[in-house]
Amino acid sequence: VQLQASGGGLVEAGGSLRLSCAASGRTSSNYVMGWLRQGPGKEREFVAAISWSGVRTYYGDSVKGRFTISRDDAKNTVYLHMNSLNAEDTAVYYCAADSGRVGRVMSGLPEYWGQGTQVTVSS
Repeated sequence: VQLQASGGGLVEAGGSLRLSCAASGRTSSNYVMGWLRQGPGKEREFVAAISWSGVRTYYGDSVKGRFTISRDDAKNTVYLHMNSLNAEDTAVYYCAADSGRVGRVMSGLPEYWGQGTQVTVSS
């Protein structure tokens, strides 16, 4: 599975962005998909994940209520809708996928990684 993340950029505090992660190769419809991020001088942090069915979603504490993860299997794409952005959300955001358990995505040990996309929030 190859993952291509896009949608990052510069946004003012309080603004919104939508990240996309397009999957190719083996079908991604049976994969847990997710996002992790790494801010400057910080460790990599779990952001959000979505089950293969799309029924279950999981969020890191720092983004709950502000970010929403969704998937469109017809397009082999997972999205991260980010609202009420603040300076603490500045980071490189990585797309991730795993054929097994969501825990591997949440713990930062997924089978597959995409390249990062930079999100910068100006205060």
